[in-house]
Amino acid sequence: MKIIVNPPRKDWNSLLLRPSMEAKGLEKNVQKILDKVKAKGDKAIRSYTKEFDGVSVRKMQVSDKEIKQAIKSLPDELKNAIDQAASNIRKFHEAQVSPIEVIETQPGISCWRKSVGIEKVGLYIPGGTAPLFSTILMLGIPASIAGCKEVILCSPPDKQGNLHPAILYAASVVGITKIFKCGGVQAIAGMAFGTDSIPQVYKIFGPGNQYVTCAKQLIQKQGIAIDMPAGPSEVAVYADETANPIFVAADLLSQAEHGADSQVVLVGSSVAVVIAVEKELYYQLEQLPRKELARKALDNSKFIVMEDEKEAIALLNEYAAEHLILSCEKAALVAESIVQAGSVFIGNYSPESVGDYASGTNHTLPTNGYAKAYSGVSVDSFVKKITFQQLTKEGLNAIADTVVAMAEAEGLEAHANAVKVRKSEESVSEIV
Repeated sequence: MKIIVNPPRKDWNSLLLRPSMEAKGLEKNVQKILDKVKAKGDKAIRSYTKEFDGVSVRKMQVSDKEIKQAIKSLPDELKNAIDQAASNIRKFHEAQVSPIEVIETQPGISCWRKSVGIEKVGLYIPGGTAPLFSTILMLGIPASIAGCKEVILCSPPDKQGNLHPAILYAASVVGITKIFKCGGVQAIAGMAFGTDSIPQVYKIFGPGNQYVTCAKQLIQKQGIAIDMPAGPSEVAVYADETANPIFVAADLLSQAEHGADSQVVLVGSSVAVVIAVEKELYYQLEQLPRKELARKALDNSKFIVMEDEKEAIALLNEYAAEHLILSCEKAALVAESIVQAGSVFIGNYSPESVGDYASGTNHTLPTNGYAKAYSGVSVDSFVKKITFQQLTKEGLNAIADTVVAMAEAEGLEAHANAVKVRKSEESVSEIV
C-alpha cells in the first residue's frame, strides 16, 4: 500500500476520488433495463433475475408460509440480536418525532407544519454477497414511525430462489408483509413503475452497488423520489499515536469486506502510525473468509499521513466520508470540527460496525462525497412536511397592505385583488 505524506491541498481532489465505472456506459446499460421493465413488467424482471442472479423465480412475492418457515428456522440467538437492535433503533428514531407547534406570527395569523407519512414507499435490501437484513430495521422502523401506509421490500434471491431467513424475520419485526424476490436495477424499476406483482411506490430507499445507485438517480428524473445517492460503502479513520492499530485495522477491514468497489481511507498523524496499522491490516486480512473481496477494496484505498491535525481534519471534511472514525486523543473535541460526514464514531471504543447494526443510529448514509449536502436516513426521510395557515378577519386586515404592496410591485394584480376583495366588510359579508 502506497503511503502519501502531507499531500498539498491542490492534490486533494484527485487523491480523494472514489472508485467508479465509466458513467456514460453505466447509464446506458442501466437505462436499458429500466426501459424494458417499464415496458414488459414482471416478464422482464424474471428474465433479468435469471440472467443476473442465476435463478428462475416463478412467483416473486414471498408467501406467508415462507415467512413463517423462515422465522421458525432462524436461531433464537440471532432473533434476540435482531430484537435488541430493533429496540435501540426504534428508541433513537422515535425521539425524532416533534409535536405540532402553532406559531402566531402576528395577532390573528397562525401558521404550523404537520408531518404526514409518504403513503407508498419501497425498500431495497441488497443481497448479493451478503444479505443485509440489518438495513430492513434501518428503513422499516422509521417508515413505521412516520406512518407510511404501504411499505414494500425487494431483495435479490439466492441460487435456490429464496431470501435469507434473517431478511424475512427482520421484515416481520418491523411489520413488512409485501416482500418480493427481486434485486438490482430490475427491482428499482419494478418499484418505480409498478408491475402486475410489484406495486408502484412514491419514494425508494436503500443502498446498493453502482448499478442500483445509477438506477435510483435515473428514475428520480422521472418523478420518483429517492432517499439519497447511496452507493458502495466507505470509511475514513483518523488515527494518532493514541490509537490501537489492531482496532483501526479491524475498522478498515469491516468496510473493505463489503465489496470490491468499497473504499477505506486511513489518515494517520505520522508514518509510524500508518505503518503499524498497515502491518496489522494485512495480518487480519488473511483471517477473513471474505478476504478476496476485501483485498480488491484495498486496491481502491488510501493511506495518508497528515502531521498537522488541522490539516488532517480539513482533509477529512473534504472527503466527506460515509463513516468517519476518530481514533485519536481528545476525539470528542476533534469531532466538533467535523462538518461533513454521514456518521461519526468517537474514540477507540466506538467501532463503525456498532452503528451498522445496533447502537440506534441509522446506517443508510450518503456516500461518494454526498455527505456535503445530504443527511442519513431518518424519520424525516419518510414524511412530507405540509404547512398550514389560518387567518382571522382582523389578522388579514392587519397584513393586507403589506401583501397588496408586494404583489403590485411584482406586477401580479390578481394576487393583490385576492386580498382587496376580502378587506372590506361588505365583500366579506357577501361571500359569507
